[in-house]
Amino acid sequence: MPITEILKKNAELYGSEVSLVEVNPGADTKMTWREFALTQATGTNYRREITWKEFNDTASRFANLLIANGVTKGTKVAILLMNCIEWLPIYFGILRAGAIAVPLNYRYAADEIKYCLEKADAEYIAFGPEFIGRCEQIADKVPTVKMWLYVGEGCPAFAESYNRIINCFSKKDPEIEICDSDDGAIYFSSGTTGFPKAILHAHESLMHSCKVEQNHHGQTHDDVFLCIPPLYHTGAKMHWFGSFLVGGKAVLLKGTTPELIISTASQEKCSIVWLLVPWAQDVLDAIERGEIDLTKYDLSRWRLMHIGAQPVPPSLIQRWKKVFPNHDYDTNYGLSESIGPGCVHLGCENIDHVGAIGKAGYGWEVKIVDENKNEVKKGEVGELAVKGPGVMKCYYKDEEATNEVLRDGWLFTGDMAEEDKDGFIWLVDRKKDVIITGGENLYPVQIENFLRQQLPAIKDVAVIGLPDKRLGEIAVAVIEIKEGFTLTEDDVNSASNGLPRYKRPRKIIFADIPRNPTGKIEKPTLRKRYGSESLVAEATGAKM
Repeated sequence: MPITEILKKNAELYGSEVSLVEVNPGADTKMTWREFALTQATGTNYRREITWKEFNDTASRFANLLIANGVTKGTKVAILLMNCIEWLPIYFGILRAGAIAVPLNYRYAADEIKYCLEKADAEYIAFGPEFIGRCEQIADKVPTVKMWLYVGEGCPAFAESYNRIINCFSKKDPEIEICDSDDGAIYFSSGTTGFPKAILHAHESLMHSCKVEQNHHGQTHDDVFLCIPPLYHTGAKMHWFGSFLVGGKAVLLKGTTPELIISTASQEKCSIVWLLVPWAQDVLDAIERGEIDLTKYDLSRWRLMHIGAQPVPPSLIQRWKKVFPNHDYDTNYGLSESIGPGCVHLGCENIDHVGAIGKAGYGWEVKIVDENKNEVKKGEVGELAVKGPGVMKCYYKDEEATNEVLRDGWLFTGDMAEEDKDGFIWLVDRKKDVIITGGENLYPVQIENFLRQQLPAIKDVAVIGLPDKRLGEIAVAVIEIKEGFTLTEDDVNSASNGLPRYKRPRKIIFADIPRNPTGKIEKPTLRKRYGSESLVAEATGAKM
């Protein structure tokens, strides 16, 4: 069954109930879209909402708009929008037309947008006000794009106005026949090491993500999911798919400040909140500094906080449970190549194993292998591989890269992991981030977790390997300090004495830690930034 059938079912069962809410601090209310007439301004938070019927009708209108303009089954249609209430109806409209949705990272520069449009063979694109300049730079350089569809007020000359024409099309489902094996979406990898790869998923993958999430977290129709991360990514959207399966509401929040997260969870009566590590840490820091008084908020419906996209420091969850003792906690592991979260899953009942990523998720198989793809023994480090209905079909138009990671239905993730005696999997590090120093393998995540536990002044830390003439590589700790705290190199070195000598960072750099929109530390950026001895010496004040 295609995922669009869930939308139709929700419209039939819950048509007059709210499906999506957008909370956009400081937004210009002149940008209100007539199709979504049910709007209100609350203080500085601009709020819009639509019902399940409006969601379903708009998806059908967009599907019919595309079909009327030449879209056929298998046509690629790109989405370049910030999180907004139009995003998901457009996404589902693309799928309902039998086309392939191609979400694009809103941080892409013009040349990256051009690359992705060409890589995916996209013929249509829906884009928002924030991207007028970037799209205008390339509009005449991507001749394969037949329509630039602008979502917003003040349509540029090179585009067609979505706002003006959407209501001209029928809200009747075009009833394009779609089966599980049909191509459904192309998602792009994070692209932190160059231009991103195009990841092709079938409709079966999208549907499986709904089943996985609902099985893991037991969403009911009454749950309200707070969605903060970008919708172009397979992260938070796929977590909401568990609520979507049962007609649960999503709140799209444009902003990540601690007060905004807490106040929105309170005002919208959210029950499930998915966070990235930096946001969870910022919330706790703000509470501890007295900037947020929890007695002023009604968080009684908040039942689950879960985190994914990166290794989760156990110390962070220990802090969280002290402040929010009634919250269930869970973590999910996944990749865009495995339709996002859930192929490995900790489970709320396994809080005693916090720090592990868990066991095979619903409908998934996992194994840990050596360089020859043979399974390793428990306690040994190897590469994590996963298998299940959510594995991508391929890297689109890249057979060589596909063959590197797909074999007999198994996806080899590039993540190094180990299984403990109880069968729980612990993520050690990315294969490409492993540091080899003097012939010994160092796993940065282990060192990062140790330093966080020993030094409360650390806000964020990234351990990277940099070239060394004698040892090949050395471990360098880049540390971001919490506001109002102090930390010295001697403090870090003293704490590091608790590590085996070969695991101790050889250099300390105090600096901000860059993360991408999905919360992952941009270690390639750090390696490039501090990749010469002179830069390391300058940053640390050390003599080389």
